[in-house]
Amino acid sequence: MQFLETAHALQRDLDNALSLARGISFSEYRILRALANVYSGGAPRIDLARAVGLTPSAVTRALKPLEKLGYVTTEKGGRDARQSRAVLTTGGRTLLDDTQGVLRDTLMSLPINQRGMDDIELFRACLGECRR
Repeated sequence: MQFLETAHALQRDLDNALSLARGISFSEYRILRALANVYSGGAPRIDLARAVGLTPSAVTRALKPLEKLGYVTTEKGGRDARQSRAVLTTGGRTLLDDTQGVLRDTLMSLPINQRGMDDIELFRACLGECRR
């Protein structure tokens, strides 16, 4: 349970830092990052949802303000609205570049960074095992 609380606190810290600096949440950042790295040609919302671990409706809700701000566009997919694709814009790529320093600073302020490299490597290994 403590691990989940810690993960939630970290996400909250990242949300706050990104919101203050760039006006987006960490979930929105993850969507933009997936569009940049995994789906450079755009992605249907259902595929994007799978990539970031959100529901398709949560992705749809998150994309609306991102589209309004000019970070993504939507390409219609024929008659079926579920097949529309979210595409990262140049403004979205610029935003992602701008957020790197914010994320780095936030992550570097974590208490674990005051530990030795052996502790950090052990922590990374444990996290890697949790992902399996």
